[in-house]
Amino acid sequence: MKRKHQCRVYGNFIVENNATIRGTAQEFGVAKTTVYNHVTKTLPKVDEELAEKVRKVLEKNKAERHIRGGLANRAKYRK
Repeated sequence: MKRKHQCRVYGNFIVENNATIRGTAQEFGVAKTTVYNHVTKTLPKVDEELAEKVRKVLEKNKAERHIRGGLANRAKYRK
């Protein structure tokens, strides 16, 4: 029961905040693997509609991560 509730909580957080797996894990104080497994494996079995929304956010984040990495690297070496 708790696992189903947690996967919904993580899923809602990701959708509402346009969050990454890593950001969600930091927010809830759990491992990235835990969040990933909850939203990719358990959530589709529990709530397909929310799982689809989460998948879209994660795909968008994945497509943009090279940009965020570049900006972080740029900021690091400008100091």
